[in-house]
Amino acid sequence: MALKKDKEKVLDEVWTQDRVREFLVVEPAENVEEDFHMLLKAYQSMRADNFADFIGYFSKQGRDVNSKGPDGETVLSIVKEHRNSEEFVEILLKAGAE
Repeated sequence: MALKKDKEKVLDEVWTQDRVREFLVVEPAENVEEDFHMLLKAYQSMRADNFADFIGYFSKQGRDVNSKGPDGETVLSIVKEHRNSEEFVEILLKAGAE
């Protein structure tokens, strides 16, 4: 019996401001800081320009750009390990990430 794919891959998704703000209500896994989870999911899902918009909303809510994951890493430290992440690093640094 052949299995059907659950979802089709979405390419060039349209990122409205409402869609970007949806990442401010992403529920974290157990034992994961909410701010860290939001930042990481946004980074993993968005293009740099949308991520910059997200960071603006995130910061306006007084959230912590330096929150840490279960292993003690910040999103900035994770992003720095990835190729072609310079724009994301700059966005995080401008928002006060250390």
